[in-house]
Amino acid sequence: MQIPLLRLQCGVNSYDWGKVGETSAAARYAATTAASEFSIEAEKPYAELWMGTHPSLPSKDVETQRTLLDLVQDNQALLSPEISERYAARLPFLFKVLSIRKALSIQAHPNKKLAEQLHARDSKNYPDDNHKPEMTIAITPFEGLCGFRPLTEIVHFLQAIKPLRDLIGGTPASEFEKTVQGNENSEDDAVVQRNKDALRVLFTSLMESSPEKIEAASKDLVELAASSSASFGTLPGDVETNPSNPEELASIIQRLNGQFPNDIGLFVFFFLNFIKLEPGEAMFLKADDIHAYVSGDIIECMASSDNVVRAGFTPKFKDVDTLTKMLTYSYAPIEEQKLRPVDYPYTVFNATAYSSASSSLLYDPPIEEFSVVKTDLNRTGAKATFDPIVGPSILICTRGKGTISVGPKTEEVREGNVFFIGADAECVIVNSGSGEGDENVFTTYKAFCELDASLGRANL
Repeated sequence: MQIPLLRLQCGVNSYDWGKVGETSAAARYAATTAASEFSIEAEKPYAELWMGTHPSLPSKDVETQRTLLDLVQDNQALLSPEISERYAARLPFLFKVLSIRKALSIQAHPNKKLAEQLHARDSKNYPDDNHKPEMTIAITPFEGLCGFRPLTEIVHFLQAIKPLRDLIGGTPASEFEKTVQGNENSEDDAVVQRNKDALRVLFTSLMESSPEKIEAASKDLVELAASSSASFGTLPGDVETNPSNPEELASIIQRLNGQFPNDIGLFVFFFLNFIKLEPGEAMFLKADDIHAYVSGDIIECMASSDNVVRAGFTPKFKDVDTLTKMLTYSYAPIEEQKLRPVDYPYTVFNATAYSSASSSLLYDPPIEEFSVVKTDLNRTGAKATFDPIVGPSILICTRGKGTISVGPKTEEVREGNVFFIGADAECVIVNSGSGEGDENVFTTYKAFCELDASLGRANL
């Protein structure tokens, strides 16, 4: 019987928003086990490393060159019978590394029912019928937009950013302010729904603006950001809702306009939370949640789908009507958008790992398709043993060097290497690096699916 540990060869997509050449983590990781004809081109953007069975860019077993999809369909025990049956003998998740140089897509991902409808109606732009909840974990400092801001902040920007109010129109803006005034933080279900409905009307008014009006308003907005950066987005006086970072906001608007001149996304910015993640911080995006990525390198895990409904910051197909109708219009502060990891209880450390404060952290979103464990082994000889789980895993190394073992099979691991681990397999990783402190940390991310949470996942 084949030992369920496979070194994977993973493809990298080249999109305009990707980081260029060797600056792209996605490219560097792909190069570690790439096909012989692959080499990193200095001027080419590399955006996404894909790890999984999605047919658009399936991973391959390095040794046999068979796709991972073929292998798990031929041997369903690699996934577990339960997962193989539920997910049509495919990996339930798609694991990625994204390297983001310029903003990509004001977007949302459809829920399962809508995905089926969109795929049936337009299979070119919606290539599968699956939903796509996703989780983002920062590898390097990350900037993004995630979910609608608290209503008090949206009202503030409607009053402080004249080009925004001019573009939407005074009447829609005033109607929104009148509806939500005094009720911005209410938890009453009826009031919350009324606020969401008002936000839907206001946001739809913005998104339906004509190209001519967007271009004129964009010029005014960029001029305002350049000429009044120290007070950009603020109201006169000691106003509680004034942003603490007006110069940063002005700089971001100018940067985004340089990437996508006269784009509606410049104004969507004032509706969405601007979020910064430090390495190891994460956020979870449910289906129908609006978001955009601005810069950084991230680990991304999602249901196995490639469905995206876009409406800004993109040269690709835009579907404004679908986007404005599908969104949840939930609004919340930045802190509520983050997903906080917890200690993963199914990792056993040796004494060297314990004494060096090594860690295994679980990122566990409220869905069954995937969870991710980030493990840092902080000293040479530090070892982590992962209990077997009744489901498949994919592991990538993002820092340092070490080994990975399943049964009698041991493989060397260095930054960028990717491995598939079959169901019911105990997995051991060891730091084999040299050096001191941060120069000798062995970091891995392990995405997995297990339907029985009691066996391999913490119940949050």
